[in-house]
Amino acid sequence: MSRPKLGANPRVVPGAVAILVALTGMLAGCSSNSSNPSKVSNSSQASQPGSWSVVALGDSVPAGANCHCTPYPELTASGLTKTTGQTVTATNDAAGGYTTSDVLHQLQSDNTVIGHVRTAHVIEVEIGANDVAHSRSCGTTVECYAPALPALQTNLDAIVARLRELTSGHKALVVLLDYWSVWLGGKYAADEGEAYVATATQVTDDVDTIIKTTAGKVGAAYVDLRAAFKGPNYAHDETQYLSNDGDHPNAAGHEQIAAATQTVIERALHP
Repeated sequence: MSRPKLGANPRVVPGAVAILVALTGMLAGCSSNSSNPSKVSNSSQASQPGSWSVVALGDSVPAGANCHCTPYPELTASGLTKTTGQTVTATNDAAGGYTTSDVLHQLQSDNTVIGHVRTAHVIEVEIGANDVAHSRSCGTTVECYAPALPALQTNLDAIVARLRELTSGHKALVVLLDYWSVWLGGKYAADEGEAYVATATQVTDDVDTIIKTTAGKVGAAYVDLRAAFKGPNYAHDETQYLSNDGDHPNAAGHEQIAAATQTVIERALHP
């Protein structure tokens, strides 16, 4: 069932617009009469005339953990197929439990992932929550999680730099997505108590600020998932978008993320 959208507020920074304008020209040069249906793949696919590739990197959220549904990278590709008239494919290289260090390692040493990225036109990256995973030792002490933030920033910068290096032969858009909560969300967070909610909110803000700042600094697109899940003022309860573990999106959540991400891309294509 389609859920009402809570005023998603995705943003595209100027550098991302320039890249997508170039991509628009590339797509315009592709055949628009292709009868191929939308194709979604978890294996490497070379870009073919009339096709456009999306690669997803990150943790269990883009991987689709605890959802038993189609994750948002594949939904984004399907949506773009309908709106661009091209065959947009998705390759999902996200993995549960990954940190920024893990994604950076993928991009440095995993030849399969490197091959996917080299031919990608859009790379969606959602990573960082596991860098500040809730721990018993830190509990709800915000300051205890702060030492992980500089390494998160350094790794995210390196991830984007590596993506630029791997796609240097063609125009490609990097899309950075943040989190509605890096820990439990909605009623599941509330059940843990006020201190948990307050700390989760602050740590999420710290991580999301790094992601947003990085996007602006490197000319990447930025998707504000707190706005997508919680409304423009971050005031709504996002429980309806969460699976029964309170941590990962359900099917409606993945649809919401895909809609927000697709909006970012389409606004850049048609500024």
